[in-house]
Amino acid sequence: MEEGAESDNTNLNGIDESTRLNDEGANAPSMEGEAVANGEPDLESNGLQQPLLKRNRTLSASHLAMVGAKVSHIESLDYEINENDLFKQDWRSRSKVQVLQYVFLKWKLAFLIGLLTGLIATLINLAVENIAGYKLLLVSDYVLEKRYFMGLITLTGANFLLTLMATLLVVFFAPTAAGPGIPEIKAYLNGIDTPNMYGAPTLFVKIIGSIGAVSAGLDLGKEGPLVHIGACIASLLGQGGTEKHRVKWRWYRIMNNDRDRRDLITCGASAGVCAAFRSPVGGVLFALEEVATWWRSALLWRTFFSTAVVVVVLRAFIEYCSSGKCGLFGNGGLIMFDVSNVTVTYRMMDIVPIALIGLIGGALGSLYNYALHKVLRLYSLINERGKLAKILLSLTVSVFTSVCLYGLPFLVGCTKCDPSLSSSECSTTGRTGNYKRFNCPNGYYNDLASLLFSTNDDAVRNIFSTNTQGEFHPLSLIIYFILYCILGLFTFGIAVPSGLFLPIILMGSAYGRLLGIAMGSYTKIDRGLYAVLGAASLMAGSMRMTVSLCVIFLELTNNLLLLPVTMLVLLIAKSVGDCFNLSIYEIILELKGLPFLDANPEPWMRNITVGDLADVKPPLVTLRGIEKVSRIVDFLRNTTHNGFPVIDDNVTVRDNEGTTATELHGLILRAHLVAVLKKKWFLAQPRKTEEWEVREKFTWDELAERDINFEQVAITKHEMDMYVDLHPFTNKTPYTVVEDMSAAKAMVLFRQVALRHLLVVPKYQGAGVSYIML
Repeated sequence: MEEGAESDNTNLNGIDESTRLNDEGANAPSMEGEAVANGEPDLESNGLQQPLLKRNRTLSASHLAMVGAKVSHIESLDYEINENDLFKQDWRSRSKVQVLQYVFLKWKLAFLIGLLTGLIATLINLAVENIAGYKLLLVSDYVLEKRYFMGLITLTGANFLLTLMATLLVVFFAPTAAGPGIPEIKAYLNGIDTPNMYGAPTLFVKIIGSIGAVSAGLDLGKEGPLVHIGACIASLLGQGGTEKHRVKWRWYRIMNNDRDRRDLITCGASAGVCAAFRSPVGGVLFALEEVATWWRSALLWRTFFSTAVVVVVLRAFIEYCSSGKCGLFGNGGLIMFDVSNVTVTYRMMDIVPIALIGLIGGALGSLYNYALHKVLRLYSLINERGKLAKILLSLTVSVFTSVCLYGLPFLVGCTKCDPSLSSSECSTTGRTGNYKRFNCPNGYYNDLASLLFSTNDDAVRNIFSTNTQGEFHPLSLIIYFILYCILGLFTFGIAVPSGLFLPIILMGSAYGRLLGIAMGSYTKIDRGLYAVLGAASLMAGSMRMTVSLCVIFLELTNNLLLLPVTMLVLLIAKSVGDCFNLSIYEIILELKGLPFLDANPEPWMRNITVGDLADVKPPLVTLRGIEKVSRIVDFLRNTTHNGFPVIDDNVTVRDNEGTTATELHGLILRAHLVAVLKKKWFLAQPRKTEEWEVREKFTWDELAERDINFEQVAITKHEMDMYVDLHPFTNKTPYTVVEDMSAAKAMVLFRQVALRHLLVVPKYQGAGVSYIML
């Protein structure tokens, strides 16, 4: 009940802040709570006994919110087009060539996002496969020589140093690089700013840290970090570089706004998923289904273009490295499980085990989410003790992981190789292959070592392998499943870049293959395909994705015959998981305190109207069309509002001469007020300015920028008595709703149109009635 209530509060919080014309978030004074404490009417009571207004005021700037990092203030993003006089004049004055330049720039940036993401993904895979590969080869030689203790020291020491490198980079240089970064991207594309998430230090630490953490054999993947890396690349390209070193070309500055930056980050997230799985369509659908809450056809084309570029880059490097020019990268890395040559046959009776896989995946996925939630709360207590505690926690997990990976294969016996296999296929001593010799004599293999003593990509390839009915024994699969459940829970949340995709895939494939063994001759489906379905079911049960996961697995397996059974498994797993708790990314969003608007409003929201919210909010702040400088400075200094309604009194009605009325001229943003004060565009007498006066002083691209700080503006005492004409900067077409609209309907409008402000106007106009309620 508590989790659901907090989610409800977050939903309404978005409407609440929008109707108030601000994004107070963490900065807001707690007037609502004081009103209730003073005995004022409690509007939180409703038919379903759900709290109405309860604010979560802080968010963490990093994955370590749950593990004791500092917090930052929440701020929303301006996705709405601000249709003021300057904007209209700017677009009217642009020639066709300038419009084409703007469109071409978007496509060029989409191309660069795909190119750079593909190159960085290749770099990460080259580094991981070579570092981890040579490490495993060295340890394998010690095991074959029966120098077991030396092998343990070598493996543990190498993993210790790699983990230490990744942790130190994260803790001291870029705390925001910890974790997958997907929850923060999801919040950003929902309209919530996540500070310091897309800077150059974060990108650098994410790349180097991912190489170190994955090479160290930790139970995490590079897929989540690749999504964050793609988003960082997109953000840096969109804003022209870092904050200190930024391109100031005028034609480039037109992209420096929240709306275009959001589109670029969406392309970056899609490119990251594509780089992780070589799944271009799956990457686009992942952004559409999981992270983005606002979409349009032009964005669809550009994200698809970015993922296509990524695939071309990856394919080119794979072809180049296939001849052995890239060290140990030739057969490893870039998960690709091609079963296009496998005939997938199933009968109606196979629906029973397939449905059972979905049920198990949904139940285990929700259980995994619940356990991870508790572990992350435990980690918060540990890491609140400081940086040293975070480092020690990461190193402890590393040592425990190394000991388990090295020691557990000794618990299972050796298996004699199938006589039909050649000596090069069975009992291998290299880092790849299904039949690892490890501590066994020649002609025998250790099936558990084939899974544990390899990189995660090779482990996936081994456990997914088809036509290997008796390769893995049930005991080995049980040990493997239990181990990776434990490691998955205790590895995610430490101060290193980490992803959830690979651990969940490995856990799901283990119980999927176990179920395939249990079915025996009852089913004709290959046990390797059972592993694929098990991985898909656990991912759906934990992450609650369906369409994108289905396409990703189809692109991984390259076999459309798996489509019906994969769809069935995903639908069952997601339905079962939804009965218990939220998806893993929504749980992390809640832990971080990031407000997130769900796609569907809660039923109790239909019991209240947006007009009811007026009684629990502070008084509305409005400005006049021609306003005194001192009054503007006072409002900027004493409020955290991001938008202010602009009201004009005694305006002559256009179609009725002699009749005057109060006019809602529109909405002006805080950033535009600061820009006016910074340029000191003041008038000695209150008057309306001419269009040419404004265009001489301001340009639209200047007003689109957000990096304007009010604290840096100095106003003299003489200037305080001067005036400003706000009409040219006011958005004349803000979104408005009538006070009788239900909070549920207003929330749907607010989310689907990607708004930051929503004006609430009274149903009746007259003397003594405020023109705007919220």
